[in-house]
Amino acid sequence: MRRQSRDQATKGLNKLKTQTIILEELNSYLRRDLACPELQFVSFTSIKLNEDLSQATAYWDTFDFSKKKGIEEKLLEVLPRMRKLLSSKLQFRHTPSLKFFYNSQFEDENRIMSLISSKESELSIIKTENISS
Repeated sequence: MRRQSRDQATKGLNKLKTQTIILEELNSYLRRDLACPELQFVSFTSIKLNEDLSQATAYWDTFDFSKKKGIEEKLLEVLPRMRKLLSSKLQFRHTPSLKFFYNSQFEDENRIMSLISSKESELSIIKTENISS
């Protein structure tokens, strides 16, 4: 029983370590090796591996939300080169396949902050009107 839980813990650590390596390598590749202006402001924010480490989902974000569609297309274009890079860095029999997903966390935060500011403005107007009456 103890051996099984120790094996599961080791497997979990290996998964976390592999996710970290993939994240570092993909971001490093974007910064150092890839001379691509479309991907200049792109960063990978997290990596999620499935249980058998055969599929890696890379979440990315950018400072320029307006170019999101073009970035998605460019990432798909460089995907084979990124996977080749990972095959040289990871010492696995099989390199995980890659999928890219846009991480809208910062865009969502900006939208929420904008809504809060808007509501705060409305409330201050209402308070001012009530005080004046």
